[in-house]
Amino acid sequence: MNKQNKTILLVDDDQDYLYLLKSKIESFGYQTLLAESQKEAEELIEKSKPDLAILDLMMENEDSGFILCYKIKKKFPELPIIIATGVAAETGITFDINDENNRKWIKADRFLEKGIRSEKLKEEIEKLLLKI
Repeated sequence: MNKQNKTILLVDDDQDYLYLLKSKIESFGYQTLLAESQKEAEELIEKSKPDLAILDLMMENEDSGFILCYKIKKKFPELPIIIATGVAAETGITFDINDENNRKWIKADRFLEKGIRSEKLKEEIEKLLLKI
């Protein structure tokens, strides 16, 4: 897998987190596209197709990440998507994408808590990119 030919879309309304994530992803050898909102990400998706997307859950709305994930999967069903969020720490709500009922409406391939260690994030990205 040639990482330099792989582009990862990063979407988060927290600029500090977005640029920290950008730095991590680029240190792994990937190119990045950045969006600070669901709307901005939707515009980017119309112009280019990334190889993978990492989305925040709560942006303009509490469910922006789910909506964006659904729209991306509708356009590019094979594109792997990670939702990275701090919602469990903030609200106590957790989502299990392995649960059959949740799989019907959560279209993400992975659901990770923000603050994930770099090695684990890299491992998850590589697992998903090898599937394509």
